[in-house]
Amino acid sequence: MIFRKAVGLVVAFAAIAAAAGVCVVALAFALYAAVRDLIGPAWGAASVAATFALIALVAALVVTRKARPPKPVQGAPPESLAAKLIDLARERPLVAAGAAAAVVAVMVRNPKILAPIIAAALASRTPPARKPPKPPRP
Repeated sequence: MIFRKAVGLVVAFAAIAAAAGVCVVALAFALYAAVRDLIGPAWGAASVAATFALIALVAALVVTRKARPPKPVQGAPPESLAAKLIDLARERPLVAAGAAAAVVAVMVRNPKILAPIIAAALASRTPPARKPPKPPRP
């Protein structure tokens, strides 16, 4: 049942993509035919290319407008690498899983790299401050 739905979604997506491709090609031919007699075949082709490049540029700007990272707060200390990695794992768990798989693959293929990484991870931690012992009760 789930497999049929997945296949149906893939087929629907492929049909929509094919229809969009046909529309884009038809629009390109129509634009070329409209400007070919006015400015010549070479400039007509250049105008079609420029039009679609402009459309792609506008689409890219719209899509990436939301991708800008937030500005850091003035006076706040910079985040540590570990905090950034944890935030990345929370926001994009698949990316974090892929990175973890890549790290495991590197370590399986080259186990000599494991010891320095563990030593560096353990050496960078500072021991917690010890609390003074409590005085005995009378």
